[in-house]
Amino acid sequence: MKKFVFIVTDRNRNNLHVGLSTNIISTMDFYRKMPNLFFDAGQQLTRLVYFEELNSEANAEQRFKTINRFTRSQKEKMIRAVNTDWIDLTLGLNYENRAKVSMVRQSSLMFMS
Repeated sequence: MKKFVFIVTDRNRNNLHVGLSTNIISTMDFYRKMPNLFFDAGQQLTRLVYFEELNSEANAEQRFKTINRFTRSQKEKMIRAVNTDWIDLTLGLNYENRAKVSMVRQSSLMFMS
């Protein structure tokens, strides 16, 4: 089963939160629906700036623990290595997810024809 280790931040990049999830899209939806769960309204953790997809739960948990122990500067360096502008990566994930669903629907329609 795939697992995701991710880092989310607020719009001002003041807070960095490391998380672990099996479904990163639904996790980010949860963060957006419950914006004041961890911080006040000005510090909503709604921007996914980094994620890794791992194939085993043990590897994901180990990576989560490792990243969680990083200092802020180490996390920032890791983020900038793959996302220099700190853009919200959920936009791409949502697009990719919609494309997969569309392809599955098209193939099922072709099968039914």
